[in-house]
Amino acid sequence: MADTLHLSADPVDLTAALVDVPSVSGDEADLADLVERSLREQAPHLEVVRSGNAVLARTTLGRERRVVLAGHLDTVPINDNMPSRREGDVLHGCGTVDMKGGDAVMLNLAATAVDPRYDLTFVFYDCEEVEATRNGLGRVERELAEWLAGDLAIVCEPSNASIEAGCQGTMRVEVRTTGVRAHTARGWMGVNAIHAVGEALRRLESYEARVVEIDGCTYREGLQAVKIAGGVAGNVVPDACVLTVNHRFAPDRSPADAEAHLREVFDGFDVVVTDVAAGALPGLSSPVARELVAATGGKPPVGKLGWTDVARFAALGMPAVNFGPGDPTLAHTQQENVPVGQITTCLEVLRRFLT
Repeated sequence: MADTLHLSADPVDLTAALVDVPSVSGDEADLADLVERSLREQAPHLEVVRSGNAVLARTTLGRERRVVLAGHLDTVPINDNMPSRREGDVLHGCGTVDMKGGDAVMLNLAATAVDPRYDLTFVFYDCEEVEATRNGLGRVERELAEWLAGDLAIVCEPSNASIEAGCQGTMRVEVRTTGVRAHTARGWMGVNAIHAVGEALRRLESYEARVVEIDGCTYREGLQAVKIAGGVAGNVVPDACVLTVNHRFAPDRSPADAEAHLREVFDGFDVVVTDVAAGALPGLSSPVARELVAATGGKPPVGKLGWTDVARFAALGMPAVNFGPGDPTLAHTQQENVPVGQITTCLEVLRRFLT
């Protein structure tokens, strides 16, 4: 492993250097050490702090507004896709898309944007790819909350170098049915809980999801059965069945609204919420967000069809967008790769916006 990263170098080379340092969730220490050391050595204009395996850096120039840029350092487990390799205009390797290309853009800006028109905060955090309770942003919010404050947050997750504004919320519920056990030879003496869930499945089959437009961005809701569990033995009428349903809801719904909607859809069934995360409104009407859109050359933003950490920033009361290189559909795949032009485009847009 290199002793330092060349932060002001070609961001494509910097991406490759980051990819070549393994940082599977929970094992980010080596990369966090490298990022921290490089920032302290090459960006003396920044205040740098460490929180676990998260590294934070910021300017204190007294600007009227502050922009927060965030990116996670961890990746999913390596799948025979390291070290990085470049084939023409495409860089391959674990993390090229999710999201070391975005981290490279942030690191280059941290080192070279020495006189920005906004104060800047850079957050490189750990454990994004695992359960939410381990997400480094949560720890930073608890321990260093003031470091996450700003007028706009840009999460450099892969977005094909387009602005993806806000994000959908997500909720999982269990639709539970009960019955009475009996021997299948005398099935009329029992009540089949698996059969009872059929009505819930029919409602899902006929469900028409909303399509919502907010700030010019389209959000498509969804309601899908993702798991069904039930049964006792091959000769027993089952007395319990659980249907797990995932709801992706537009950010104009609160979690309470989403729950009320699902209870209406499954009226008459026992419904238990097992997981929920609020969405994030796009916030594109804020002055700083409008300036970011202008820096892209007016390329229309799109709604984020999924949940990302922009929701954490939105919960802190600030508009937040996703903007980073790479096709998100390639994230977590063995074929993960990023067009190098998207890395340079993201850097150019953000530099134009910030400086």
